Formats: sequence, C-alpha cells, structure tokens
Amino acid sequence: MWAAEARAEEGPGTGPSHDHAGPPADAAEAGLAPAVEARLLERAQAAGGLVVGVWEPPCSLVVPASYQRYERFEALGARFAAAGWPVAVRRSGGGLVPQGPGVLNLSLAWPTAAELGTVMESVYLRLGAVLQQAVAPWGRRAGLQPVEGSFCDGRFNLAIAGRKIAGTAQGWRRLADGRSLVLAHACLLVAADLPGLVDQANRFEAHLGSDRQYRLDTLDNLLPPAVQADAAARAAALRAVGQALRQAAEAAGPLA
Repeated sequence: MWAAEARAEEGPGTGPSHDHAGPPADAAEAGLAPAVEARLLERAQAAGGLVVGVWEPPCSLVVPASYQRYERFEALGARFAAAGWPVAVRRSGGGLVPQGPGVLNLSLAWPTAAELGTVMESVYLRLGAVLQQAVAPWGRRAGLQPVEGSFCDGRFNLAIAGRKIAGTAQGWRRLADGRSLVLAHACLLVAADLPGLVDQANRFEAHLGSDRQYRLDTLDNLLPPAVQADAAARAAALRAVGQALRQAAEAAGPLA
C-alpha cells in the first residue's frame, strides 16, 4: 500500500455509474485494508463508476504477496494475530505497512479504458494532489518524495519537512471487456502511535528473517501533539480529516 508499484490481474467485466463506500461497521476483521479494498472493487465493478472508501483500521500488519515466500510467514502471522496484530496480504506491491488507530486509509476504485503503462505516474500525482488538498487546512506544507528508512518507501510518499505522513499504492486488474479495474490507495498518519507501529513492523521483519528495519525519525503525524493529546480534539480532528479526504477524492473523480 505504500509503494509506487502496480500489478495487472485478470478478472470479470463491468459497465458505468457512481457509488460511495464508508467505513466498515461490522467485525474488526472487516476493517483490515485488503478486505475493505476487495469490497470497494466489487462495488466499483458493479456500479461501473468511482467508489471512495475512508476508514480507520484496527491494529494490523499489511504486506504484499511477496512476503509469503518466507518460510516463517504463516507461523509468524498466526503468532502476531494471537497478540492482536493480524497479518493481511494485499494486491499491490511494495513492503510491510503497520496500521492501527489514528491512521486513515483512503481508497478509490473505478473501471477505466486507460492503459497502466501510460497513466500509472499520473494516477500517483493526482492521488498526491487529493492528499495535499485534504491536509492543507492544517497549515502544513506537504510534498511528494521518497523517505529512506520509512516503511514501504516509494517515490510518491506524502512528506512534511522530509518525514513521511502518507504512502500511496495502486493495483490494476484486467476485465473481460478489455478495460481495467483500478484501486488507488493512500494510508495517512493522522494521530497514530508511531513508536508502536515502527516497533511492530521491525519485530515482524526481524522474526521473518528479512533485512528490513524502519526508523521512527522518518515518520510524522499530521496532527500536532497538542491535538493528539486531547481525546475530544483528536476524535473531532480525525473525523474532519476523514471528511476532507472523502470530499477531495470525490471532487477529483476517477484518476485515469
């Protein structure tokens, strides 16, 4: 979810319209990013138009399918799940992304006749513009850049003063009618427990046997510490940022 990568997949066809998807209201597992994204893609295919989802995920680790090649992956996933950190596998490429309270996920899904190779970068740039518009009311200048040492680093991170506050990803699935179903995703650190997220990510990577480790000083939250420290202000700000993300995404429309 946080890398500038995309993957084409085969799947069935679609036709045109518009729909909206909100935060999941069922079991905690439904809030895991890949499950929510799968529902958004189903809705977009059925509606034939843009579907937008914004939600705050439970504690979890989201990884690309490439992590399944590690011999210890299944056993380690069960161990982390038992400790309250389920591991979910997503469609897009990149690396591990820890999630939890104070993180907001934004996903846009839509069908398109465009070709991946011709519009992939412009989708990232337009998604970055959506994020910049949503965070602008907080008075912090954010730009797109890589941030070495951050989890799932990519060229299209949203960063403030060199620290990553959001990562982006996209995935493409070829439909039977020749079009593609696209998912563009961003994960925004709004008021997250950054030390806790980095610790869980580093522990998982170490036990997995990979050579990846992440640095806390590469990350930042959108909200200032004073707002994060006040429970009522934090909750209100998370709602406001979520609404801003949805409004900006719906105003932008399909990104390709």
